[in-house]
Amino acid sequence: MAFTLLLPLPLPLPLSALPPPPKPLSLRPILSLSTPKRCLSLNAAPLPSLTELETTLSDLFQTSPPTWKSALGSNAIIFLLGSPILRTGLSVSGIGAAFVLGSLTWRAFGPSGFVLVASYFVMGTAVTKVKIAQKEAMGIAEKRSGRRGPGSVIGSGAAGSLCALMSILGFGGDVLSPLWKLGFVASFCTKLSDTASSEIGKAYGKTAYLVTNMKVVPRGTEGAVSLEGTIAGFFASVFLASVAYFLNEVDIEQVVICVIASQIANFGESLIGAALQDKEGFQWLNNDVVNVINISTGSILAILMQQILIHSWQF
Repeated sequence: MAFTLLLPLPLPLPLSALPPPPKPLSLRPILSLSTPKRCLSLNAAPLPSLTELETTLSDLFQTSPPTWKSALGSNAIIFLLGSPILRTGLSVSGIGAAFVLGSLTWRAFGPSGFVLVASYFVMGTAVTKVKIAQKEAMGIAEKRSGRRGPGSVIGSGAAGSLCALMSILGFGGDVLSPLWKLGFVASFCTKLSDTASSEIGKAYGKTAYLVTNMKVVPRGTEGAVSLEGTIAGFFASVFLASVAYFLNEVDIEQVVICVIASQIANFGESLIGAALQDKEGFQWLNNDVVNVINISTGSILAILMQQILIHSWQF
């Protein structure tokens, strides 16, 4: 007979009696020894609100007296926003030259001086574009379809820039300060009058005469004048001098001075054009050089007339 030995099976242990699992190996001490502790801030600087931006721009435009910061900043904003308009009347390099002129103007005479130059630019561009196709067909239009380059900008603004620079430097103190402003206004009145008389004369002048001998010549001839162009030039100077008056740049007597000085200077420019320009030995006397002479003459004449008027009142 076989016997089977029955052994009791072990009973399962309760979970509470089981040994705890081993703890996972921590790498923190190792990392802390080899990697420096870094704190990264995720809080970026908040963007300025629309109100704050408007306040900043307002302060920039209204800084009084003007500073180089306000002059350069204001011009940068205006030139950026107005670039589509600027490109219609200026080449790329011409815009660069105009930026320098605009910054000098703002620094010397503030926003009102800048508005005066802007008015000159708009009106000058407008009359240049009048019948531009007809002028191009006749070969008497401005180059680049009327878009003026740096030479033209410098020639047109040389006298005004000099007056602005003298004002910035305080040359002559309070005695000459009003005269620099008058010379500045007169220079642009002279140039706008010249541009209007030339461009309108080319477009609508029925008969053009040389001022030296009153000989009839084709439209666009250097030194030639026409009745239509002369009238347009007169009213152009009246317009810009009136803008300067409403901007408080000049008084009513100085408006008259600017108009008279511009007409005398333009007649002198016609004499130079008829007698010397394109003549042998005067090839250097191009339009840009003549422009400098013209607007400088208008500016100087206005200052001299103002001084004569002041002295006549004193006596």
